[in-house]
Amino acid sequence: MPLYVVLERKRPRADGKIKKDYINLNLYRNWHFQKSNQIKKRYKEIAYPQIKDLRFNAIKLSFALYRANNRLVDRANLLSIHEKFFCDALVECGCIEDDNDDIIVSTYYYTAGIDKENPRVEIFIDDRGY
Repeated sequence: MPLYVVLERKRPRADGKIKKDYINLNLYRNWHFQKSNQIKKRYKEIAYPQIKDLRFNAIKLSFALYRANNRLVDRANLLSIHEKFFCDALVECGCIEDDNDDIIVSTYYYTAGIDKENPRVEIFIDDRGY
């Protein structure tokens, strides 16, 4: 999953640049509910092709952060919102019945490395006998 989403805008930016909406807790807390819903919807659209055919009873999730540079980040600020949006996408796509702790047994966050060309969050689903 990307570290940000790009929403369609009614008016393009004056400088011609594309507005990137980064996904992290600090920004999430301040988004207007309509913007939050738009970002969550776009996130689900990105996730859907990768998860649409999956079905699980119980899972463990791992979130691997690939940073763009050596700057220190608060990994939980970034990955907690990815977890929320991804789990909601799993439920809405019918992959899991609910995102409660009977079904999502555990989550694990870690920094996997630096990828200047493609910073991202990789999400791994483990469904072995839970």
